[in-house]
Amino acid sequence: MAASGLPPLPPQFKPIQHFLRTAQELEKREPVVAYYCRLYAMQTGMKTDSKNPECRKFLCKLMDHLEAMKKQLGDNEAITQEIVGCAHVENYALKMFLYADNEDRAGRFHKNMIKSFYTASLLIDVLTVFGELTDENVQHRKYARWKATYIHNCLKNGETPLSGPIGMEGEFCDDQNEEDGSPALPNQESQPSSSTYESSNVPASSYTGIHIPPGAHAPANTPAEVPHNTSVTSSTLQPTPQNIPIVDPSLYNVQPSGEIRLTPEDFARAQKYCKYAGSALQYEDVSTAVQNLQKALKLLTTGRE
Repeated sequence: MAASGLPPLPPQFKPIQHFLRTAQELEKREPVVAYYCRLYAMQTGMKTDSKNPECRKFLCKLMDHLEAMKKQLGDNEAITQEIVGCAHVENYALKMFLYADNEDRAGRFHKNMIKSFYTASLLIDVLTVFGELTDENVQHRKYARWKATYIHNCLKNGETPLSGPIGMEGEFCDDQNEEDGSPALPNQESQPSSSTYESSNVPASSYTGIHIPPGAHAPANTPAEVPHNTSVTSSTLQPTPQNIPIVDPSLYNVQPSGEIRLTPEDFARAQKYCKYAGSALQYEDVSTAVQNLQKALKLLTTGRE
């Protein structure tokens, strides 16, 4: 991959090519997510092979590119503060997941939703640059990869996929599919389309074992092309009004008790909720913002979540 001034990708780094390609596709509309995709690729490459001259040359160029991006985005809190960056990437991954999940449940199977499922799984991998994944994100990643592979194979074989979770029979990403670092998905070389997509009228959904926040919506400009034969049009779709959760009346004018002893961990968690709320507001997701602010307020005033 010679994009963005990088030398050709060494064969040893084939597993990270999809992260670099995703970064390239998101370069203009989501530079923060693109930055962390490249950071994940560099960290993975360092673990894979940092001694081979060809690999070392590639990693040095990638590191220079990351430094240039960091300088360009230097005033962005999502770059300077990891907790904000984590919330930003996680929020975008979830919204992309929801776009694909809503299309799936509506029975609209097309290349864009397949790639959105798979890209969401890649972005959850990227979250490991901030630390260990939550159980919820692990389940989202597993489901997204399985769905992407399952629907792609159905369409390839001329079969009609079944919507929603249907059992996840067997391992959807076996060793053969992961020889090149990804499931056997449609051509990943395609460039993102210029069409803009907002959330559809399909309500946000959830499936067994995984919680999806109510009121969450898909991001604009999902990264894959939408074929002309789908029911999704290229015009901007207007989102349905969000169901904003009612603020718990008990939280009004509440003052922390003198007996409350907040730990540094409590303050860190409260800060995390506030950052998540700020990230949600970037996507005009009022419901998620309110929920996280309520969590932070309850923690600070009661010492409990």
